[in-house]
Amino acid sequence: MELHPVGIIRSPYRKRGDAPRQGRLTDTESIIEILPAYAEALQDIEKNTHLIALYWFDRSDRSLLKATPPGSGTEHGVFATRSPERPNPLGFAVVDLLRREGNRLTVRGLDAFDRTPLIDLKPYYPDLDCVRD
Repeated sequence: MELHPVGIIRSPYRKRGDAPRQGRLTDTESIIEILPAYAEALQDIEKNTHLIALYWFDRSDRSLLKATPPGSGTEHGVFATRSPERPNPLGFAVVDLLRREGNRLTVRGLDAFDRTPLIDLKPYYPDLDCVRD
């Protein structure tokens, strides 16, 4: 398996404790900077109001298999949590696309540290991506 970053996340979060528990819980804006080699992939991206960002928690501990979510007081296997500490530390966020300027996207809703590698972007479609009970 081989992954290549398609961009870099620029955020105000520099160290543990800076980032929110979940990106959707804050109004903080971040920049997703797409690398020049992938700039063409942004064609028509601004037609979307929301995007799914997939990123690599490059500063996570990949050896942890259990986590205690904030406020729960109960330990769970990491596959039952959203902990960034996991065997393959993929981050996932639905972000608001606020604006595009060339290869830079201003978004709201990320919880990633500054300089986190972006793996992929996908449009968010409520009819497909929102499970209704």
